[in-house]
Amino acid sequence: MTGTRVIRIAAKGEGQTADGRYIALAAPGDILEADGSVTRGPDHVDPPCRHFPACGGCQLQHLSERALEEYVFGRVEGAALGQDIAPPPAEPAHLSPPSTRRRATLHAQAIGKRVVLGFREQGSHKIVDLRECHVLAPELLDLIAPIKRLLESWATRKLAVDVEMTLADQGVALALHGITADDLTRTEALLDFARDHKLARLTLDNGYGPESVWEPDPVTVTLGDTPVGLPPGAFLQATRDGEDALTGAARAWLAGSSTVADLFSGLGTFAFALAGPQTKVLAVEAARDAHLACQAAARSSGRPVHALHRDLFRNPLRTEELDRFGAVVLDPPRAGAKEQVAQIAASKVARVCYVSCNPASWAKDAATLIAGGYRLAGLRAVGQFRWSTHVELASLFLKDA
Repeated sequence: MTGTRVIRIAAKGEGQTADGRYIALAAPGDILEADGSVTRGPDHVDPPCRHFPACGGCQLQHLSERALEEYVFGRVEGAALGQDIAPPPAEPAHLSPPSTRRRATLHAQAIGKRVVLGFREQGSHKIVDLRECHVLAPELLDLIAPIKRLLESWATRKLAVDVEMTLADQGVALALHGITADDLTRTEALLDFARDHKLARLTLDNGYGPESVWEPDPVTVTLGDTPVGLPPGAFLQATRDGEDALTGAARAWLAGSSTVADLFSGLGTFAFALAGPQTKVLAVEAARDAHLACQAAARSSGRPVHALHRDLFRNPLRTEELDRFGAVVLDPPRAGAKEQVAQIAASKVARVCYVSCNPASWAKDAATLIAGGYRLAGLRAVGQFRWSTHVELASLFLKDA
């Protein structure tokens, strides 16, 4: 009896056959045999990491580069087709290289006298004790063993800590959530650790917000060509490579626009990439720390970016406000931007660059824009969370005058 071919990778990472069966850790082209075994096809490769597939940080290390590109693009294309939107001709998906992730949250827990530190297993609270990682930037990976030794010195059996690492201009900004330095010995140990490992910043958070322990110089991240203050916990694109792919698409699509509204602007990732001698940008953000960092950077650099503190979920820019701009770029949270998109759809804005980390919510908002007279003219799928099922995209919508 002939086996059944795996034809695609489903949204959660399982292989899927034409008759609707799902097979964990299968690749397109694999054959599901009658006895339930899987015969590998040409796109099924050996995973590079010893922790795969237990570690929840990756779900797709068994895919070839070609199959991974097709999966990332297929997620975006499938979301569009699900809303009866025909995707325009598009280039292949962009994948960030291995070892380029510049931010990550790991978890640490005491087990006896030792501490385990790493990502959690898929669908579990169990922590994979990382010995290697092929997605983290070397600067982050090199800190894992030293952080474990630091936490083991706490000698606390109930220790449970979230470890947030971000690669900034000055080095690694490290945030430890769920730990306190309640005596001089522990305080000195933290300061020694920060100095010895040349941290850009060290903060502690025991439930009342981050408290800075070490920050010899103000921590920044360069967006475009502009250093911007990096508040603890502020959003940053996962890789510099992925950021460049997304901002590059926005620059190409919105070139020539003299006024741009950057909605859900955060620190100003797109605002500072787009602003220039011929382009003024309004950067609108609800998070106060991110807004103030963007505002301060614009003022100190002289870039033509005006920062506006406004909650676009409760108070979206209205049609009459949007009509003042030649273009709009928006990068909302995963839930999308239903209310704001409805205002954009009714506006006269000629070009809209919609960036999203959720193809499903993007497709719903895209349908609203199309119903308002826009057409989908450009699409770029980006996989900056390499080997994961997390997919991002940039898209261009045009409205003819």
